[in-house]
Amino acid sequence: MKITNFVTPPEHINFLAKNLFGNCGEIINGSIAYLEPNGGGPVQLHTHEHDHLFIVVRGEAKVLFENSTHIIRENESFLVKGTLLHSVWNNALETTTMIGISVKSSDDRCIK
Repeated sequence: MKITNFVTPPEHINFLAKNLFGNCGEIINGSIAYLEPNGGGPVQLHTHEHDHLFIVVRGEAKVLFENSTHIIRENESFLVKGTLLHSVWNNALETTTMIGISVKSSDDRCIK
């Protein structure tokens, strides 16, 4: 596992932490997903009113947009505006583990 930008908080021992996001808006729900190699979706790019904050715990994910792609590496987060056409796919040869948090009115500045 690649550990970058982690710190040991005061009064902690053998403990590394990394802030992934701040105030992103009101949380609607959260889930964990296991994306097998070549797995993801939806097959067709889609939109919706809420945004997604994706956090990759293991592996690597690829967010497809209409005209671009964004890679989310292990221990990174990325906010996907729901109003943009998008889908998310595994970008690794092994299973990718990802947490998805759906939020109402989010702010791009929430990502650290």
